[in-house]
Amino acid sequence: MIEPIGNQYVVARPVYSANAFGEEHKKKQRRHKTFLGHLKQCCSCSTQKAKRIALSLFPIASWLPAYRIKEWLLSDIVSGISTGLVAVLQGLAFALLVNIPPGYGLYAAFFPVIIYFFLGTSKHISVGPFPVLSMMVGAVVVKLAPTANTDDLTVSNSSMGNDSTLDDRRVMVAATITVLSGIIQLLMGVLQLGFVVIYLSESLISGFTTAAAIHVLVSQLKFMLQLTVPAHTDPFSLFKGLISIFSQIEKTNIADLVTSLIILLVVFVVKEINQRYKAKLPVPIPVELIMTVIATGVSYGFDFKNRFKVAVVGEMKSGFQAPINPDVQTFQDIIGDCFGIAIVGFAVAFSVASVYSLKYDYPLNGNQELIALGVGNIFGGSFRGFAVSTALSRSAVQESTGGKTQIAGLISAIIVLIVILAIGFLLEPLQKSVLAALALGNLKGMLMQFTEIRRLWRKDKYDCLIWIMTFIFAVVLGLGLGLAASVAFQLLTIVFRTQFPKCSTLANVGRSNIYKNRKDYSDMYEPEGVKIFRCPSPIYFANTGFFKRKLIDAVGFSPLRILRKRNKALKKIRKLQKKGLLQVTPKGFICTVDGFKDSDEELDNDKIEELDQPINTTDLPFQIDWNADLPLSIVVPKISLHSLILDFSAVSFLDVSSMRGLKKILQEFMRIQVDVYIVGTDDDFIEKLARCQFFDDEVKDSIFFLTIHDAVLHILMKKDYSTSKFNPSQEKEAKYDFTVNTNGGLRSRECGVSVETKF
Repeated sequence: MIEPIGNQYVVARPVYSANAFGEEHKKKQRRHKTFLGHLKQCCSCSTQKAKRIALSLFPIASWLPAYRIKEWLLSDIVSGISTGLVAVLQGLAFALLVNIPPGYGLYAAFFPVIIYFFLGTSKHISVGPFPVLSMMVGAVVVKLAPTANTDDLTVSNSSMGNDSTLDDRRVMVAATITVLSGIIQLLMGVLQLGFVVIYLSESLISGFTTAAAIHVLVSQLKFMLQLTVPAHTDPFSLFKGLISIFSQIEKTNIADLVTSLIILLVVFVVKEINQRYKAKLPVPIPVELIMTVIATGVSYGFDFKNRFKVAVVGEMKSGFQAPINPDVQTFQDIIGDCFGIAIVGFAVAFSVASVYSLKYDYPLNGNQELIALGVGNIFGGSFRGFAVSTALSRSAVQESTGGKTQIAGLISAIIVLIVILAIGFLLEPLQKSVLAALALGNLKGMLMQFTEIRRLWRKDKYDCLIWIMTFIFAVVLGLGLGLAASVAFQLLTIVFRTQFPKCSTLANVGRSNIYKNRKDYSDMYEPEGVKIFRCPSPIYFANTGFFKRKLIDAVGFSPLRILRKRNKALKKIRKLQKKGLLQVTPKGFICTVDGFKDSDEELDNDKIEELDQPINTTDLPFQIDWNADLPLSIVVPKISLHSLILDFSAVSFLDVSSMRGLKKILQEFMRIQVDVYIVGTDDDFIEKLARCQFFDDEVKDSIFFLTIHDAVLHILMKKDYSTSKFNPSQEKEAKYDFTVNTNGGLRSRECGVSVETKF
């Protein structure tokens, strides 16, 4: 019964052990489904289930009929046009990261958007090329289609069939990587494996994208300076690239350098204006489009290609090329890289989509997102595109310019289509250095994530460490190996957190039923002879020893050491009593000899197995008080602890190895007459222990209590009963129901016996 009194409440209930609660409140018998039952439910079919599956596979069927044409269409058109223009430029720029001709970036900006329009669940993200993925694809492309000199136009390789030029070969490799990455994403979505994104924490993604921005920066320098830099894909490739750049820095094309620096300066300034005055501007200033038009016109008008020997986009073929079959023979060489590309692409897209879904309050389906991205990559790769996700800046443009649904994405795809079919040739005079500068202009947000370090350090040092190590791994080892090493390190931090948990000793706060770390508050009270120990993590094979050491530090002694010393002392006392040299009086022991000492041979015969056994004094005509003075200077450490409470409310599981270790710890305490109680566990925890035959004559299931306060009150009542005037039969017949007084004492509601809690 709970009675509210102002801002306080009074609870009147019995003190519950787990067994007592189970006897008074019977659990319902629940039938858990078997594997066959789950399989039968999964394979069953109904009209409602078929409709639900159809709507989940084609989300467009749920939101398109509810589309508000008058309210949303104009906003989506404006947003789509703005996003499409940005998508064109980013497609051309990020194709340079893949080490393929820029024109193929338009295919990556077109086909996946169409697929996502029908299959995606986010209303605001702009699917298309993403610099991190482009870098990852480009690293694999260079590994499988290397060249010592970027001026070489042909590379002979019998495995590539009719693809004789280096560009064609690299396009084929990029398409193959994209198709395989799409297959992996599609299979993960079908198998409902969208949860894997939870293993990529926010800190890991932030550190990884920041490192990728560094890679993008270095990779674009060769285009900004127009230098011939051999591609490197092994660890330390970033530093090797920098060495190659600075070793031939005197060959820099000044026209490309000046143009790219001007573009960078203007882009950074205008983006800062857009950010600072975004509330006043109706739409962000399309600085990329403006600078592209100006740079293309200047390059064409002054004939930069012939006058200054700058590198330009070159021929832009109108229309689409026929789809190609991926090179299946290379699948086994790229499967590991493709898995990383698939995971990173999904993680980035889902993270950005989650931001907008929370902002605009609509649901996301991670598995459906995998399917949408997978099909988009398969379709895009078949048409010579490369792997896509979503660019943060492009999605921000689509949302900030008023995009309401994926109709804006469809409009952006139409803009890209117009460029592919009709006006792509206008971009042929555009310098590659301009595309590189525009790509770097979109890296500001990724590079600014360095500020995350300070914020993470204040919040969680483990997260900060994950960010730093992820950044280092990705920079030093490259994006592929760096991602694998980062995930491994992140999992290792989880192991460390659970293997070395922050255990604590609890005490009562303000004489109430609240127990906190005794180091945190001033008004703390500890019941005399009672120690409350909290373990805040699972207990498993790797941290059982650490848990035991922390417990021993908390109680201040080793129960095994005390047990062995008591057994040795008991052996001596038995010898004295057997020889008649020891007498017991009401005042204590009386020894009739001045000294007694075991021979060295007898001491050596003490076996550890015997000393670890429970103390048995049934053969003695007296009881031994181990905290009193023993005869003949027999020294046994004295302990004031009589009860130990283990708070396992945060212990989610134990494995078989830890069960054996825990049982041994409990036995050691119980054998030195320290009662052990475990609180806060759920029923499944206890049932698992029972199934594993954890309980026996020593360790019983009666040691479990619902709460810490239940266990404390049980201990206080037990100690009071041991000195009460009731005889044993009266104690068994009487039923005691104690409640907490406002002053922290205990009051018997049925027997009228006052029991004051001494803290």
